[in-house]
Amino acid sequence: MKHESKFWHEVKKNTPNIKWTRLESWASLGVPDLLGYHETCGFFTVELKVTKSKKVSFSPHQISFHMTHPVNSFILVKTHEQRCPILYAGAGALELAACGLELAACRLPLESISELENLLLAACRL
Repeated sequence: MKHESKFWHEVKKNTPNIKWTRLESWASLGVPDLLGYHETCGFFTVELKVTKSKKVSFSPHQISFHMTHPVNSFILVKTHEQRCPILYAGAGALELAACGLELAACRLPLESISELENLLLAACRL
């Protein structure tokens, strides 16, 4: 199983109250990996990234998507060394691509994967 597929299963397991649809990237270039829905905050998107370094790679289409859809879009990044992924607001995709994991400006406070659901729902309400 690929790293991103394992990551997807980890996200799904730890967010039982969110209805997820895994989107196929070939259908429309740049569309994030996941479409989430929760009855209190509606729809939101999450791009999953797994990296071996502090660099986070994006296609120009992915950056464009997040720049044109800055509300309720998120990027969840996991490195091979860390146990807890890092959640970023999608509006910071351009800066995240330039600065990598050194970027703190659009980082959302996630202490463990079990907090992901609550943090996503809180961030969608902003």
